[in-house]
Parts: sequence; structure tokens; C-alpha cells
Amino acid sequence: MNLDQYLPVLLFILVGVGVGVLPQVLGRLLGPVRPDSEKNSPYECGFEAFEDARMKFDVRYYLVAILFILFDLEIAFLFPWAVALKEIGPVGFWSVIIFLGILVVGFIYEWKKGALDWE
Repeated sequence: MNLDQYLPVLLFILVGVGVGVLPQVLGRLLGPVRPDSEKNSPYECGFEAFEDARMKFDVRYYLVAILFILFDLEIAFLFPWAVALKEIGPVGFWSVIIFLGILVVGFIYEWKKGALDWE
């Protein structure tokens, strides 16, 4: 077994860890520390994070999260299609056009039902 073949994999792992960890360490060491009440206030979810775990909150948070994941995953299917567009021919092209049409119909349906409205 030749260990020289694993050098690119090891290098890839080291660079990936470095890109993920180095900016965080630099930000912690060099960044200003000026906490205030606005920075420490809850955001995104709209409720305090350290309250009773059994508290009730609006189901719209779940709905928006599910819709985001749904549309995000469907759009992720477009990347392999775009790479292999020349090889799949007209049948593959029209299959994806139909897929996008169904996606647009679902988006319009959700929009009309008010799932994207935030009050």
C-alpha cells in the first residue's frame, strides 16, 4: 500500500478544518467585545431561549422551515442536471422543465394559501 496516494486527502482535510476553524479563532482573538442588550436579545425564533421548554409558540415557524427545506432541496437537484445537460439530451431537458413547472405551481399554491405571509 502506497501512502503517497493519501496525501491529497489529508491535505484536503487539513485545509477544510483550517478554513472552518481559523476565521473563528481570528474573530474571537481580534474582534471587538462590546455586548449590549440588542445583541443579546433573542432573534429569528421570537421567544426567549432559556424559558420553559413546553411553552407554546406559533406553528408558522415550522411551516416556513419546512418550505425552505423543501424548495432548497428541489433546487439542489438542478446542479447535476446543469452539469450533464449536454449528455441527457432533449428528454432530460424537458423532464427538468416539467419538474420546475410543478415546483412553480407548488410555490404559487403556497403563496395563495398565505403560507408565506408573515404577520
